[in-house]
Amino acid sequence: MNLQEKIRNVPNFPQEGIQFKDITTLLKDRDAFRLAIDMLATPYQDQKIDIVIGPEARGFAVGAPVAYVLGAGFVPIRKPGKLPAETICHEYSLEYGKDSLEIHKDAIKPGDRVLVVDDLLATGGTTMATVKMVEQLGGSIVGLAFLIELSFLNGRQVLDGYDITSLIQYA
Repeated sequence: MNLQEKIRNVPNFPQEGIQFKDITTLLKDRDAFRLAIDMLATPYQDQKIDIVIGPEARGFAVGAPVAYVLGAGFVPIRKPGKLPAETICHEYSLEYGKDSLEIHKDAIKPGDRVLVVDDLLATGGTTMATVKMVEQLGGSIVGLAFLIELSFLNGRQVLDGYDITSLIQYA
């Protein structure tokens, strides 16, 4: 099965000139969804992953099932003010401004082996913010796994030194 054929391209969303890669068409296809989750989990089957992290919001849709397949816990990364307990925050730059993400302070224990799973690797900003918070809490990043990589945005270079898996690449 060609997973790329299951991704809908939406021109000029959320703004003019952007070609949005919509994964909802893949998620609703039971066979494609199962295959994608299995493919994301397979490289990490024998890596003794303790925690899978999924950044808001599409990272929840792919990260939680990968955690289930790996027998790991799942930790959501959220926008500020969305998590109910004590958090740490990391601010990062976007091409059009700044954004920030939070994680519960008690979500990662020192020595936890962590896999970050998200739908998309673009510029690498969200993932690097996630990595920095995990490492600040004492976790060890085992890998970074993505459904889609927009390789022309050079996110892989921002994440140099980390093991990266991506299922679909757009050059």
